[in-house]
Amino acid sequence: MNIYDVILRPIVTEKGVQKKDEEKTLCFEVHRDATKTEVRNAVEKLFKVKVQEVRTATFEGKLRRRGRYAGYRPDWKKAFVRLKAGQKTPEYAEMA
Repeated sequence: MNIYDVILRPIVTEKGVQKKDEEKTLCFEVHRDATKTEVRNAVEKLFKVKVQEVRTATFEGKLRRRGRYAGYRPDWKKAFVRLKAGQKTPEYAEMA
């Protein structure tokens, strides 16, 4: 996997932006099979920063219904990436 296969998109929520501002922690949706080491290397190469730690969480897809038809959303994985002290936080989400 290359770095663009590992990191799918940044997760921009109130909680994610607050963690980014206060704790220098970035939040991404990552590939389900990506390891913490792959996430660390992808973030370091993509944003040119040093990573202190990576925490991941895997979520099961929820049941969704449309009338009598039911199906599941896909499973997905979230990664919280904490930057080392002194690193500048990348601005991928500008809040107005």
